[in-house]
Amino acid sequence: MQTSRTYRNRLLSAAVLGMLLASCAVPAHAASKEIIELQTQVQQLMDMVQRIQSTLDTRLGVITHLAEQTADDANRVTATVNALQQKINAQNEAGGGKIDAVSGQVQSLNDSVDELKSRIAKLDKSIQELQSQAQPSQAPAGGAAPMSSGAPAAGAPSGGQVPPLQETFQGGVRDYNAAHYEVAAGEFQDVLHYYPLDDLAGTAQFYLGEIAYRQQNYAEAVKAYNAVLEGFSGNAKAPAAQLRKGLSLLQMNKKEAGVHELRLLVQRHPQTPEAAQARTKLNTLGVRPTGR
Repeated sequence: MQTSRTYRNRLLSAAVLGMLLASCAVPAHAASKEIIELQTQVQQLMDMVQRIQSTLDTRLGVITHLAEQTADDANRVTATVNALQQKINAQNEAGGGKIDAVSGQVQSLNDSVDELKSRIAKLDKSIQELQSQAQPSQAPAGGAAPMSSGAPAAGAPSGGQVPPLQETFQGGVRDYNAAHYEVAAGEFQDVLHYYPLDDLAGTAQFYLGEIAYRQQNYAEAVKAYNAVLEGFSGNAKAPAAQLRKGLSLLQMNKKEAGVHELRLLVQRHPQTPEAAQARTKLNTLGVRPTGR
């Protein structure tokens, strides 16, 4: 822009100088061909200056219009950004309030759960105390006490040292479902140790296998399931133990042994849900449910 103005000023100065020269009185006898040519050149120069001035005015108008349009666009963008920022701030404030409310609700829920756990623990303790008080301290006179399904093993500690069967087993199931596997395993081991002849002992043995299976310790799981099948074959968990044993063997990449166990399950307990699962698994492996 500054360069155009400088150039234009120079041209105007040259044109003015030419007009002054042309207007000077020249004697008739001094008129010459050179003066006439100079006047012609000055006139051409003036025409050029007018054309340049017109062009500059046109371009200046376009540039001015573009500058005004750009300024309007910038103002609109600024207004849009400000409005968007206000919306974001409002959403952040609202979101912060919601997050705080949800956090408060979660904390309240956690407190309620902790209180409930405390009450359950106290209730379990009270039940165990009642069970200990209810257990007979000695056999009835005139004969030995008969062996019941909840009787402790021979040679086990007497009195309050023996954990109650039902409470110990149920505690193991609760801890198993809560994924407290180490605690659950200890409780199931107590059932096996103190009540090895009870039906719940076989179920406790099965849960030991389930704990190992969930922890992906498939070799240990196979041992636990074998203990169920060999020592508690009449237990209700026997079909499930054989199913899990077969699946554990498959997880250990022992396909032939796993297929054998699943086929035995179908053969021994054909009407059970576990047998149906075994058939589905065998079909998935592309193996016939029977050995034929």
